[in-house]
Amino acid sequence: MAAATKRNVVRVTPVQKRAIASAAKRLGLNVSELMRQAAQGFKPSDDEENINALIRHVNVSTQEASAALDDALSFVAESNKRIAARMEGK
Repeated sequence: MAAATKRNVVRVTPVQKRAIASAAKRLGLNVSELMRQAAQGFKPSDDEENINALIRHVNVSTQEASAALDDALSFVAESNKRIAARMEGK
């Protein structure tokens, strides 16, 4: 393994910190090595992957809906201007 040269800061509660340190000691690892191995071994469950896909879909849909509303509001504003111009001519 290449020598570790970069630092990642992970914020945890005091209780979590003690639990991580205890697990590392029990496994004969230092905390950094335990955290590296845990991060490298992490694989989201199918449920998590499905939820993340759904969130991405909702984000795209929200952007599309927002753009459609902006277009509709612009159309209404232009229509109101045309109506106002016609009403002034009467």
